[in-house]
Amino acid sequence: MKHATGNYIIIMDADLSHHPKFIPEFIRKQKEGDFDIVSGTRYKGNGGVYGWDLKRKIIRLYRKEVLQKLIEKCVSKGYVFQMEMIVRARQLNYTIGEVPISFVDRVYGESKLGGNEIVSFLKGLLTLFATT
Repeated sequence: MKHATGNYIIIMDADLSHHPKFIPEFIRKQKEGDFDIVSGTRYKGNGGVYGWDLKRKIIRLYRKEVLQKLIEKCVSKGYVFQMEMIVRARQLNYTIGEVPISFVDRVYGESKLGGNEIVSFLKGLLTLFATT
């Protein structure tokens, strides 16, 4: 993040399950509402999932200074980190927009999410909701 030269940072999976074709929509949505965070959603509008299972993550665009502040406040590791970022953002009254996106399951490689990661995710969720 310290090497990013712009005012915004996009976080997405590099295996193209988050397709780069949605990036212009994120930029348009941010400009439309001057949002601090724009989150990709598969549950709104024409978003959806294809070949997807419960293990997929979300693509997001962050205002750089907001991302820096959120990372300082977050304590989670692993998959629950993204959820904590949104919870903390809402606590700090940052604005959040949504863009419908469609997901496709990865063509190459395998998910790193296994049984231990699922248990860690659930523990992280319980901790997050118990402490916020």
